[in-house]
Amino acid sequence: MRNRKHSTLRIEGMTCDGCGRHVIAALKAVQGVEEAQVGNWRSGRATVISDESAESRALVGAVEKAGYRAVLEEHRPLEGQSRVPSSKEEFDLMIVGGGSAAFAAAIKGAELGAKIAIVEKGTIGGTCVNIGCVPSKTLIQAAEICYHSSYSDFEGLTACPPPSDWQRVVRQKDELVAALREEKYVHVAESYPNIKIIKGRAKLLGGRQLVVDGRTYTSEKILLATGSQPWAPDIPGLKEAGFLDSTDALSLTALPQSMLVIGGGSIGLELAQLFSRFGVRVMVMESGPRVAMTEEPEIGDALVRYLESEKIRICADVKIESVEYKNGDYRVHAVIDGHDEECVAEQLLVATGRRPVTAGLGLEPAGVKVGVKGEIQVDEHLQTSNSDIYAAGDCIGDPMYVYVAAYGGGLAAENALNGAGKVYDLFALPHVTFTDPQVSSVGLTEKRAKDSGFKVKTSTLPLKHVPRALASRNIKGLIKLVAEEDTQRILGAHAMAASAGEIIQEMTLAIRFGLTVKDVVETFHPYLTMVEGIKLAALTFSRDVAKLSCCAG
Repeated sequence: MRNRKHSTLRIEGMTCDGCGRHVIAALKAVQGVEEAQVGNWRSGRATVISDESAESRALVGAVEKAGYRAVLEEHRPLEGQSRVPSSKEEFDLMIVGGGSAAFAAAIKGAELGAKIAIVEKGTIGGTCVNIGCVPSKTLIQAAEICYHSSYSDFEGLTACPPPSDWQRVVRQKDELVAALREEKYVHVAESYPNIKIIKGRAKLLGGRQLVVDGRTYTSEKILLATGSQPWAPDIPGLKEAGFLDSTDALSLTALPQSMLVIGGGSIGLELAQLFSRFGVRVMVMESGPRVAMTEEPEIGDALVRYLESEKIRICADVKIESVEYKNGDYRVHAVIDGHDEECVAEQLLVATGRRPVTAGLGLEPAGVKVGVKGEIQVDEHLQTSNSDIYAAGDCIGDPMYVYVAAYGGGLAAENALNGAGKVYDLFALPHVTFTDPQVSSVGLTEKRAKDSGFKVKTSTLPLKHVPRALASRNIKGLIKLVAEEDTQRILGAHAMAASAGEIIQEMTLAIRFGLTVKDVVETFHPYLTMVEGIKLAALTFSRDVAKLSCCAG
């Protein structure tokens, strides 16, 4: 007898009961499907009962061939939902790692009534609270306050003199980190009687066994959530010379006079501006054709102009030949704009990305496969090649965002413990770069949309047309929308503004639920707010907003 499957799909584009009937007919035509239902087209959900021959990609493909977009949310065995293993072992789920993915998994497991262990060899809390988001954004905010408090004209900003209390700023950052780690991790774990924290280094032994500092445990399921660490390229002399990574840079006891930053991605640009605003002379060196490579070219180019106006030197297409530390300075020998150049600074920061922490875990004997960068390979349910082991967070590779890690941890725990069959879905994933102005994006860039076969149209709105930006006397930035030409469905949104990280959430929902340009235009947007810029950018597809009065649409 064939195993039967239960699948749930999120359907976008249904507008009436007839659409629901079309979706049902498309799903029933897939080989192996026994039942298909769309309870109400407004719910945007379809459920399918099938045998194991009905593959998930066939279900999605059938819906899309019928003219709708489908996202698989669940694909699980029909029997066994909402079932925590009746474990004879000490734990139902052992989690290796103590960051956001691990804690989200532990809380989900505890809520399901399972016995959970978190195994952590270092400091509880992981990257974000200890050495990533929280400390970096705290220092960025301090630098921004210092910078803007020195000037009244936002259009003519120059370097801010270094504060005399850098050590106090760092100390306040450390106090906040310690408080959040205690409140949001240590105390949270203590509030769940079925969560136990085990301190020590874990190693897989094969099957469902792992050893922690000499003691062997057997768990019904294991979740790997070991995070990531800064990575540096293999540049001649770099290792010998030494350098700062992002963790080191956030804990400097004294400000240098000058700094070279290798890497022009989000981390490199955020830290470059941070130190520049504290009075450090900064140069950014990027090997790619431009900095902020994942963003729209208009946004990346504008960001370069703003950073250069703050006396930061930005160089792209840089070929670094070697690095040395000599006479108290770092010397980077590079080819810039076709010319040999020796770049000299008191400090060298390498911000070229992160790599999964997976070495020494015993993955091979446990039958867990990894990729070329050491990332743990998982399926759509976050299950590894060992059916009893799951993985989530930075250790499975990009995108390495704390909110993605938390989402993955909870999903993996539910799948491992209940066989829930939930699908790891990163559609409509926003991201933010915390420079000033901030940069945020969700969905497809114009190029990626065209490369994906869409016929697109775009709108670009400078912030000088947004009343809130004018009132704030800060018109740095722009908003760009990408839409499908025929349907006007929004495919991508990209913003550069002082509060870009806040306004992008509206477009995240718009893309997730298949909204159109018309939907955005016809939605109320409060005046005087930055999010009104989204409506104005949508209006820009068909009208000249310079010829509209305030709030006129």
